[in-house]
Amino acid sequence: MNITITTLYAEASANSTSQMLLAVLPLAIIFVFFYFFIVRPQKNQEKKDKAMRESLEIGDEVVTNGGIVGIVFQVKEDTVVIETGGDRSKIRVKKWAIAQNLTVHEDSK
Repeated sequence: MNITITTLYAEASANSTSQMLLAVLPLAIIFVFFYFFIVRPQKNQEKKDKAMRESLEIGDEVVTNGGIVGIVFQVKEDTVVIETGGDRSKIRVKKWAIAQNLTVHEDSK
């Protein structure tokens, strides 16, 4: 009698463990998918954008997030002064607002 109850309990325990693993497996696959296809590429892009903003130089042609195109006139710690238009008006923007650097720099390696 004791042997059959113990055997049934062991089978039920193994069965519930396998069911639990089958329930958790799709969730784990979703987390892995999100990490490799969403989180990791976004972090890499953020690193590239930060490096681009840190390497801005006077004379670079840039585009802001608002679509303003201009030439870098002055670079400060967290702001950039951009010269725009034919009348040479100047706009001060935060560095995080720079979306693209259109000037190609040659790497000096």
